[in-house]
Amino acid sequence: MTLPSQRVIVIGAGPVGLCLSLALAQAGVPVTIVEARGEDNFLEQVPRAGTNHPATLEMYDRIGLYRKLEPRGIIAPVFHYWDRAANKLIAAFDHVHLKDDTRFPYVLQCERIKIVEEALKMAKAHPLIDVRLSTSFTHFEQNGSGVVAHVVNPADEAESIAGAYLVSAEGARSIVRKALDIEFEGFTYSDLTLNIEVAYDFRRHGYAERNYISDPAEWSNLFHWKGPPDRWRVHFPVDPAEDQEAVCRPEALQARLQRFLPTDQPFEIVASNLYTVHQRVAKKFRVGRAILAGDAAHVNSPIGAMGMNSGVHDAFNLADKLIKILRGEEGEEILDRYERQRRHVAIQHTQAQTIRNKRLLAERDPAVRKRNQDELRRIAEDPARARAFLLRASLIESLREAEQIA
Repeated sequence: MTLPSQRVIVIGAGPVGLCLSLALAQAGVPVTIVEARGEDNFLEQVPRAGTNHPATLEMYDRIGLYRKLEPRGIIAPVFHYWDRAANKLIAAFDHVHLKDDTRFPYVLQCERIKIVEEALKMAKAHPLIDVRLSTSFTHFEQNGSGVVAHVVNPADEAESIAGAYLVSAEGARSIVRKALDIEFEGFTYSDLTLNIEVAYDFRRHGYAERNYISDPAEWSNLFHWKGPPDRWRVHFPVDPAEDQEAVCRPEALQARLQRFLPTDQPFEIVASNLYTVHQRVAKKFRVGRAILAGDAAHVNSPIGAMGMNSGVHDAFNLADKLIKILRGEEGEEILDRYERQRRHVAIQHTQAQTIRNKRLLAERDPAVRKRNQDELRRIAEDPARARAFLLRASLIESLREAEQIA
């Protein structure tokens, strides 16, 4: 194959693929982004993640994306743990404890769809980024000197795109991961997760912009998003034996919300969706010149807002390494370090923390629940312990730990 020496082919224009592409292009590396969605439906995506942790905000700032997102989001320095049955605040954690660790001692509540909208505008405007919307990726081939991605373009014609490396940022159903026969190790939770978006101000009841609500029967997450109109996203677990169609009927959604917080008026429900939650990590993040990042490499529970953030961290870690390789400053073996670093984070931080978070909220044993809640309260009240807790919860600790991995 005769291949361009430096082009990186990125499959998927989500936050991971777009951040990777912008970081590469701003360092002089040409990129082709392949995305199945088109101009007509790119923004018609199911509501998903949108809590952006401090370390992620620093990365957005590096590529000029943060200043576009802040006006569209909500700065949220404080988050809460609640006991639902007692309707009691257990603990409040304030990111002010991280003021010496980051320039952004808060999270930004800004939904994924806003992130990809702004990042796609930047990618289209960059002369080194070739954005291929309405283009379906089908398969690829590689050898020691490059890769060729095979796609179907908007005219329904088969086309080949050549490059030096190919990155799968295409999500959990990654064609690249499957083609490489990489095992997606882990498990799938038996219960489903129901997401309901509501136009209602929960702050009048004492809630912060981010809330984790413990209950042995029906734990919840409650998050605030900027409008207009302002919306709040409420997550509930759903027994897989329940009729999924019935669960999502307007009257069933309303009844569930009223059990959560009885009000004098019906809630204004903006949207809802029901989905399965997986805890999985790819056995390998790379085979030759084909590399996995984001959900293609690891998926997890949304509790703790670690999936998208960790994926963006993959993107910047990988971008830095590809830039060094393509500039001739390092050999290809540093991609093995990318795998060691980011797979360690996926297993020891993202997976471990999200599994722990779900277990904490869903704990049924009253004695264990009390111990957990008492401990959370003690941590929040101790500045040193609160800082340590927040360093882990915000993934700053994971980045520092990864840097120590040779």
